Amino acid sequence: MDKIKEIQHRATTEVASCQDLQRLDELRVGYLGKKGEITAQLKALAALDPEQRKALGAAVNHARDVLVRALAERKQVLESAALEVSLLSQKVDVTLPGRGETRGGLHPVTRAMQRAINIFSRLGFDVATGPEVEQDYYNFAALNFPEHHPARAMHDTFYFGDGRLLRTHTSPVQIRVMERQDPPYRIIAPGKVYRSDSDQTHTPMFHQIEGLLVGEGVSMADLKGVLRAFVNAFFERSLPMRFRPSYFPFTEPSAEVDIGWERNDGSEPGWLEILGCGMVHPNVLRACGVDTERYTGYAFGMGVERIAMLRYGVTDLRQFFENDLQFLRQFH
Repeated sequence: MDKIKEIQHRATTEVASCQDLQRLDELRVGYLGKKGEITAQLKALAALDPEQRKALGAAVNHARDVLVRALAERKQVLESAALEVSLLSQKVDVTLPGRGETRGGLHPVTRAMQRAINIFSRLGFDVATGPEVEQDYYNFAALNFPEHHPARAMHDTFYFGDGRLLRTHTSPVQIRVMERQDPPYRIIAPGKVYRSDSDQTHTPMFHQIEGLLVGEGVSMADLKGVLRAFVNAFFERSLPMRFRPSYFPFTEPSAEVDIGWERNDGSEPGWLEILGCGMVHPNVLRACGVDTERYTGYAFGMGVERIAMLRYGVTDLRQFFENDLQFLRQFH
């Protein structure tokens, strides 16, 4: 019993006078570690008779608890002192001259979006917006998507438990505009869209600009003229363009638009797809109460990241979303 009291007194005295966190940890190991003095006393209890073991065991446990508390309190004191020293050494001298400010810049996707919006605005299009959390009706049904269409599947669309979804394109904005207003319509719908896809050229969230023009006597020739004017203005040079027959539920006829593009890798120039388009399907117009005997229209849609990659020579779409300052500073 005297041995245990002597160890407790000596340990608490050393802890109280300790001035260094490293030394404090050494004391902890020396008394409470696997080979520490108090640990040795605990192990020695096994050789005693039950009565002695009970009394001495309580004393050893008490000594251990006292030391644990003393170590914790001293550690807090030493850490507070170390923090105080650190703060004093790192304080800022407010009388020193300023270090200057780094000039920021717009994100390349924002640049591309604003550029596209400005071009279409000069072509007479108004900007329209809508909610990103949509109803199935606006995202699919009103756009002539059949019930069995694969785009409705869970692997393509993010659904909520109540049946709503994250819009997969900005076309729902066109439906909302046609429901609220009378023709003619001449709008673009820029914004974020969401699809369950992720690789070098796809991300779960990306940006689109979709356009709609409905009026009397509108034809594919009008669509081709507008898209050619946009492409040449956006890329600041005259580029070859071709329309390939395609299929979209909300347009008929439908087409994919390719532009001739220098690959910059020594190979021959090739065709790159940049957008989809077509004449608005009569079913879509009728769903919005538009007289299909009097009005026709065209629609188009493009991914902003896609045209930004081409304009700025970016090869991996994911770089736009990694927030790498070295990458982003190139666009200041």
